[in-house]
Amino acid sequence: MAAATNNLLNVEESPSWGSRSVECFEKLEQIGEGTYGQVYMAREKGTGEIVALKKIRMDNEKEGFPITAIREIKILKKLQHENVIKLKEIVTSPGPEVEDQGKPDGNKYKGNIYMVFEYMDHDLTGLADRPGLRFTIPQIKCYMKQLLTGLHYCHVNQVLHRDIKGSNLLIDNEGNLKLADFGLARSYSSDHNANLTNRVITLWYRPPELLLGATKYGPAVDMWSVGCIFAELLNGKPILPGKNEPEQLNRIFELCGTPDEINWPGVSKIPWYNKFKPARPLKRRVREVFRHFDRNALELLEKMLALDPSQRISAKDALDAEYFWADPLPCDPKSLPKYESSHEFQTKKKRQQQRQNEEIAKRQKLQHPQQHSRLPPIQQSVQPHPQHWTGPNHPMNNLQPSLPTGLSHHQYGKPHGPPGGPNRYPPSGNPGGYYQDRGGQTGGYNSGQYPPQGRGAPYPGASNGPRGAAGGYGAPNYPPSGQYGAGGRGPNPVGSNRNQQYGWPQQ
Repeated sequence: MAAATNNLLNVEESPSWGSRSVECFEKLEQIGEGTYGQVYMAREKGTGEIVALKKIRMDNEKEGFPITAIREIKILKKLQHENVIKLKEIVTSPGPEVEDQGKPDGNKYKGNIYMVFEYMDHDLTGLADRPGLRFTIPQIKCYMKQLLTGLHYCHVNQVLHRDIKGSNLLIDNEGNLKLADFGLARSYSSDHNANLTNRVITLWYRPPELLLGATKYGPAVDMWSVGCIFAELLNGKPILPGKNEPEQLNRIFELCGTPDEINWPGVSKIPWYNKFKPARPLKRRVREVFRHFDRNALELLEKMLALDPSQRISAKDALDAEYFWADPLPCDPKSLPKYESSHEFQTKKKRQQQRQNEEIAKRQKLQHPQQHSRLPPIQQSVQPHPQHWTGPNHPMNNLQPSLPTGLSHHQYGKPHGPPGGPNRYPPSGNPGGYYQDRGGQTGGYNSGQYPPQGRGAPYPGASNGPRGAAGGYGAPNYPPSGQYGAGGRGPNPVGSNRNQQYGWPQQ
């Protein structure tokens, strides 16, 4: 596993960075789209390697190359880890480009700049939304363990991701998960004294301290998002799908209880606490709502969804939780089934086409297929595993049918949908540069109308809201901006120290 110590920069840089043209790559298909450009699957003409090209559009910039894009590139060059997406190089276009529709891209400058990433076959949202797909508990543990490992590496190197969500967690057909889209990431100081923007993190995954206006925060904001992802994987649908910031806070309070000076010392001093404080006290209902989760999962989720950020579990401590060391154990990533390429951007397109077909079927008075919803994970009986992280003969291979791999071929025309139909992204109602497809923040992919598809909250009164950008490479999202103690449980099942398997020295 890649290793890095605190504040250690990756100084190895290819001399060709920025010197090659995008003409060295053949664009195969679009896998993401946002306010600031598109993301393409592409093939390098010289080697045949498949990569992802992320376009940094310049037509909205008045002062040249965006400083926040420089920050993203700097952070990605600094972070070198197997659970963090790899930025391979920067390439440029020699002149104004013509988009797929044959129209100039509107860039007033002479060319465009692309970030070249390693290609990943799926994002977690696109994979979870596949009709009929059910994650197993060992598979969920495998993904969560990799997510926490990559995030702990970021936090050790004093980097906040600030946009953890399913579409920013990329997965390849070897079962490897990587953190992606660092467009909102930034370095932070360990004393948390710097003022940072609270207009970050997609709404459904945004922690209560940011919704209440806090500007001094640390790694705990990412851990709240991880808790939402964890519960979503086990529950089969998003747990806090608010339409706007007030509703999001209400959903949080209904699930996690009303914050006060007893359960969250200092909360009354946060700027918007009195404005959004519930009229009546609400009790915490996490264990009640998710009573179908097993005991170890509930215990970990409670710590991730702590209202008080100072009481929220760290990524390092979460990796040491009993959940990951109790049967069934996390499976070997290489033992997971292989699936056809599936990014959230692509699954939205498929659903739009499905919706059009259903409308045609209705007009012809034909029976049309029902829309699918995510299935909860397969609940397995607890059986001891002969060993941890076994090889390709792991029994997980037989739990799900494998689908053929290879490049997928999807159409990326202008999004369509029934006239006047429901839009998955309701207006945020927030002035000042928020985009409704990111739950009240800048950037993200908006591919048009998107039906509910069974994404309600686990308790009555839920409705669907913004999920955020599609495609984990992410179009750049640039809003204006501004400890782990030692521990461990001793030997693990394979006879080594738990902290050593994460691939970096103990701090």
